[in-house]
Amino acid sequence: MDISSSPNRRAVLRGAAAAALATSLPTGSAVAAPGTPSGPAGSRLTLPSGLQTGDVTSSSAVLWSRASGEGRLYAVLHALDADGERLPTGGRRRARGAGADGQPISLRGPWATADTDFTARISAEGLPAGTAFETELFFEDEHGRRSEVGAGRFRTAPGKRSDGAQSFVWTADTAGQGYGINPDVGGMFGYETMRTLAPDFLLHAGDTIYADGPIAETLEEPDGAVWRNVVTEEVAKVAETLREFRGRHSYNLLDDNIRAMYAEVPVIATWDDHETTNNWWPGEVLEDDAYTIRDVNTLAARGRRAWQEYQPIADVRALSPGSGFEPERIYRLIERGPDLDVFVLDMRTHKSENTDGLEQQSTSMLGEEQLQWLLKGLRRSQATWKVILADLPLGIVVPDGEGQESIANAENGAPLGRELELARLLSGLKAQKTRNVVFLTGDVHYCAAHHYSPDRAAFTDFDPFWEFVAGPINSGSFGPNEMDGTFGPEVDFQKAGPAMGSPRDGTGQFFGRVEIAPQGESFTVELIDANGDVQYTRTLTPQR
Repeated sequence: MDISSSPNRRAVLRGAAAAALATSLPTGSAVAAPGTPSGPAGSRLTLPSGLQTGDVTSSSAVLWSRASGEGRLYAVLHALDADGERLPTGGRRRARGAGADGQPISLRGPWATADTDFTARISAEGLPAGTAFETELFFEDEHGRRSEVGAGRFRTAPGKRSDGAQSFVWTADTAGQGYGINPDVGGMFGYETMRTLAPDFLLHAGDTIYADGPIAETLEEPDGAVWRNVVTEEVAKVAETLREFRGRHSYNLLDDNIRAMYAEVPVIATWDDHETTNNWWPGEVLEDDAYTIRDVNTLAARGRRAWQEYQPIADVRALSPGSGFEPERIYRLIERGPDLDVFVLDMRTHKSENTDGLEQQSTSMLGEEQLQWLLKGLRRSQATWKVILADLPLGIVVPDGEGQESIANAENGAPLGRELELARLLSGLKAQKTRNVVFLTGDVHYCAAHHYSPDRAAFTDFDPFWEFVAGPINSGSFGPNEMDGTFGPEVDFQKAGPAMGSPRDGTGQFFGRVEIAPQGESFTVELIDANGDVQYTRTLTPQR
């Protein structure tokens, strides 16, 4: 399938987006703080951050929205037929599960209050597999007055009786290096490019916000052009308070492209460093004068809470009381039918200090509990393809001053430090005969395809596998970086924009698209720029 865009199509997409944003958002001035209820007493509630669905499986989905004030979240789901029309009420039952007979599904959720920045989620269970739903989300205030109604769509994952075919996109790095919402270029138009491909879901590999990067009214681009941002009070400085972290997430949701995509494309996300601060690890004490709070654990707990409040994640423990570092809050398995399982990693919560990575003993990236969870889940998985969504690449060297932010340590010999944990994972997969594992990641602000093989490696106790890298989607561009030879990577493809390059023309912004053929007979990966131009294609076939 050729999904590359012609120049005319790109101009139409970006021109329409720019026109819409120009009439809805001011440039170069602050908009109202999105974390505070607004409007006169008794006014109708609104949905200032749109709506989302997330963590969608064959039988369940999480529905999310945010109100402009206190209210209870409600959702109504209507099953759709193959033509996108609502199934007639009382019609012939076409599948098992709620809504399959055309009866709308009405769900009542929790109250949205200031305790969660007026966000709320509903878990829809017992849904029929492979079924498209039209969704209506709204809030009711204490007087029973209904808010505006947000409309969206999603499709449950394929069931056991289907052919299992599906497609998805992935990316990373949103609103980094001072590049926020610029109406002059159509806002974050890479999201609209992804939406037009009609994927079944989106994987966001982290850096969903840049809490450590102030967004100013204007920014000079490397070529001297002036980038103009929509700004809010909360993005003017590094985030330290819970309100400021929340404001970063609500800022991104001011973008029309993101809201349109999230209303139609379910999200499966993880976090990385910029949801808190650059290259952080637990226990770190910052030396950056931009911060009045230097204790990273304090910042990370606030950043994690805000991230969880704004994500449509399924784990019911996500907002339970605690330190913000309890296990299984972020790493999780999303089952996507007979041919795909998605394992979402958290490579930040249990991360060791950024040393030179040359320790003789193993240092942590996943932590023992997450490592064992991953091995056990992969061993039990019956899906043809097992995708691991990782917020950090495996073999790319990412320096952090004199230390290493990455797993890799820039030494091509036997595993040391964090590499020893990765070696345990890879050798464990070989020992338990887990096949068809593909790593998808972001973080480094360029796109790449890497093949790892013991034939080229210093450490050889593993089976060959692929890693694909995508991003940024609306941030400065970097790279490409040096590769570490410990696990035998070969760069099959890589492409980067100029250093600190602007998202303006879309050529240095990237996402990936995966198409899984019926019965999982192939796994086709495309790396695509924000204009829709395909840069690279690779088709994998499963080992049976």
